Amino acid sequence: MQQVHAFPTFSGPLATVSAYASGYRENKCNLHPTASPKALRDAFGGPLPAKGQPGDEVIAELIGAAEPGLVGNTQPGFHAWVMGGSNTTGVAADWLTSIWGQNAGIYQASPAAATAEEVACGWLLDVLDLPRKASVGLTTGATMAGFIGLAAARGEVLRRAGYDIAETGLQFAPPVQVYLSEDTHVSNRAALRFLGFGNRNIIEIPADDQGRMDVAALAEKMEMSSAPKIVVATAGHINSGAYDDFPSLARLAKKHGAWLHVDAAFGLWARASVTTKSMTHGIENADSWSTDGHKWLQMPFDAGFAIVRDQDAHRRAMDITASYLSEAPDDGRNATQFNPELSRRARGFAAWATFKSLGRDGIADMVHNHCACASLLAHKLRRLPGVRILNDVVLNQLVVVFDPGKGQPAADHATQSMEEALNADGLHFFRTAMWHGRKVLRISIINPGTGPKHISELAEKIEKLWCGARA
Repeated sequence: MQQVHAFPTFSGPLATVSAYASGYRENKCNLHPTASPKALRDAFGGPLPAKGQPGDEVIAELIGAAEPGLVGNTQPGFHAWVMGGSNTTGVAADWLTSIWGQNAGIYQASPAAATAEEVACGWLLDVLDLPRKASVGLTTGATMAGFIGLAAARGEVLRRAGYDIAETGLQFAPPVQVYLSEDTHVSNRAALRFLGFGNRNIIEIPADDQGRMDVAALAEKMEMSSAPKIVVATAGHINSGAYDDFPSLARLAKKHGAWLHVDAAFGLWARASVTTKSMTHGIENADSWSTDGHKWLQMPFDAGFAIVRDQDAHRRAMDITASYLSEAPDDGRNATQFNPELSRRARGFAAWATFKSLGRDGIADMVHNHCACASLLAHKLRRLPGVRILNDVVLNQLVVVFDPGKGQPAADHATQSMEEALNADGLHFFRTAMWHGRKVLRISIINPGTGPKHISELAEKIEKLWCGARA
């Protein structure tokens, strides 16, 4: 018979957090920080007291110090970056993760944590329709997931060339050529640097106006070298949402014995919906994929998935072994085989709970809704004179320029002014960026609470502010 638990009432600091959490999620918090850096340092600072304070007082003080510096990325009006809204059930599971205090490095340290993670990673492969025998590392985010995938790539392409990196190290190995788009996300360059690759290892490939890699240019460059090769592709460009030509990239990689890694921080989740999956055609033929759980899956931070087709290559790159970490014959999955961490948070609980909370249909509906909202906003903005949308709106991203028709400097100034005007009432959070040499307003639609009503209200607000600015 299943044990029935009686849930006691919290006391002390846990009671303070529990009471506060409900109100924070139910009330509309500020989208923009209200405190200056000095005010935050003063609130958090001061000498460390010699004697400790009661826990509930510490938590109350922490809330008071932090609130003026919080960003409202859990709110529907947050459009500055592709950040999820932290699914409430996932957050609750994340609380339990801290309460249980499990070290999820190896199975024996927490069989429950290891099993929850194993099941959640299986669900991930199923939802994204990727090779079911692929291995998955649940890590901090897409940057570290990319690091893991590229570490597996580095080891495997060198192994194919007759070098064992565990024995020879990079110092005695042949140079590896890494091919990536000139418009690739900065995290890919960071991961490569962490792995010992410098600028001389990297061949930049031109990209089109949507950020897609030029396949013909890539093919030409790959023909010029016999070195071990890694290709880094993109699924869901950070500005435009565009997808590389995966069937062509996979054929090129196979021809040259190269490893194809896909940076798919949020774009991989298009495979969860039948309305968007076709954009990812051919992506299943890659060798590794990196994606975030705290973006479209809405897991609480931190959460990223490193997915590798070749489990052996994954293990060779990541495995941590020692005599005191010996395995029993009936042990389950050891996360140390797939992550560069020994002591690690039990991320599998929140992943399992978030998947359960949303279900397959819930994930698909959310992706479809956000893409439909992006299309709706694009339709409404295209009617406004001087408002230009620079990207093909294929996913949940818009790249917008406000152009009064007086040259690019004036358009850059107008776009920056519109960002400030849109943020002024505190109901929305936007940020500008530079893309293709001009100032643009990036609009990301990713919050689970954002729907057509919010988009219509946002379009009316933009129209009113822009017409006022042009008057």
